[in-house]
Amino acid sequence: MTVWDGLVGQHRAVEALRSAAEGHGMNHAWLFTGPPGSGRSNAAIAFAAALQCETGGCGTCHACHTVLAGSHADVRVVRTERLSIGVKDVRDLVRSASLAPVGRRWQIIIVEDADRLTEHSYNALLKAIEEPAPRTVWMLCAPTVEDVLPTIRSRCRLVTLTTPTADDVAAFLVRTVGVPDALASYAARASQGHIGRARALARDEATRNRRREVVALPVRLTSLGACMNAASSLNDVTKEEADLMTGELDAREKADLDATYGVVERGRRPREYAPALRDLEKDQKARAKRRHLDVVDRGLMDMVSVYRDAIAVAAGAAGALVNEEIRDDVELLARASTPEANLRRISAIFEAREQMLEFNVQPALALESMMLGLVAPEVRAG
Repeated sequence: MTVWDGLVGQHRAVEALRSAAEGHGMNHAWLFTGPPGSGRSNAAIAFAAALQCETGGCGTCHACHTVLAGSHADVRVVRTERLSIGVKDVRDLVRSASLAPVGRRWQIIIVEDADRLTEHSYNALLKAIEEPAPRTVWMLCAPTVEDVLPTIRSRCRLVTLTTPTADDVAAFLVRTVGVPDALASYAARASQGHIGRARALARDEATRNRRREVVALPVRLTSLGACMNAASSLNDVTKEEADLMTGELDAREKADLDATYGVVERGRRPREYAPALRDLEKDQKARAKRRHLDVVDRGLMDMVSVYRDAIAVAAGAAGALVNEEIRDDVELLARASTPEANLRRISAIFEAREQMLEFNVQPALALESMMLGLVAPEVRAG
C-alpha cells in the first residue's frame, strides 16, 4: 500500500505528483483544484508524504506514517472552522515558512481552504510564494483556479482533480469500508463522487435516513404551506446534525480550557480566564455557523440531484439515476413538469446557496425564499 492508494479515480494527477516527487517538474508552490469531495487535501497530504519519503511515498516508512497521521515536524496542515482565513493566521504561516526544516528534506505548508483566504491574507501570502525559502513548499487547495487570486495562481503549478466515477467510489468503499456491493453502489451514487460523503453514507444508517428525508422533499412541494414546512424542517434537521458534529468538540475544548487555567482545582477563575473563554466561544460560534452552512449546502446538492434526475428521465438519458431508489418520485416530477421548469428550480437552489455563502443571509430565510421557487402544484395533479 502506497500513499497514493486513497486517491480514488485520480490516475493522471497521481502520475504527475509521483513524477514530481521523483524530481521531475518539482515546484515550490502547488495549487490543487477539484470539486468538493474529489480529494484535494488528501492529494496534497499524499504528495507531502511522498516528498518526505526516501522512496517517493512507500506508505510504510516513518516519514509516510507521520505525514499521514498529521504529526510530521516539517508538514503543517492549515484547516479553518471559520468562514475565512484571516491575515494574522497567514502572517504566522509566512514567518514559520521562512525557517529551515527540522529534517533533511522539505518544509511543507498545506492550506486546505485557500478559497477562504481574504484579500489581505492573499497579499500577505504573495511575497512568501514569490520568494520562497530554499526548502519550503506551499500547497494550496481550492475548488477552482478562479477561487484563487491570479497573482497567486500564476506562481503555482496546477494539479486538477476530477469527480471520481460511481464505479471507482463503490470499489473503494468495498475495499476500505467492507460494505456489501449494493450499499457501496448506493453510497457512491448518492454521494455524487464525494469520497467523505460516500464513506458516511456507507457506514451510518442515520446519515442515510437524513438524506432520504431531503430527497423526498421535491415531490412534496405542491403548495405554499408545504414549502414553508419543508424550509423549516430542512433548517431544523441540518442545524441538529451540525450541533451533533460540534457539541462534543465544544465541550472538550471548554474542559481543556478549564484545566489549563486551573478552574476546577482552584474553584475560582483567574483574571486571564474570562478573555480566553470569550475567544474560545467566539471561535466555537464561527465553527458552528460554518458547519451548519456546510450541512445545509450538502442537503441542497441532494435536492439538485433529484431535479437533475428528472431532467435526465425526461430527456431519455441512459444509465442509472443518482437517486435510483426513488425512481417513482423522479418519474412523477419528469411527467408532471418540464425540463425547463426543473432547470429554473435548480437555479433557485443555487441562488439560495449564494445568498447564504456569499451574502451571509440567514439559512432559515434563504431556505424559505428558495422553497417558494421550487413549488410545483402540477406534481400533485400529475
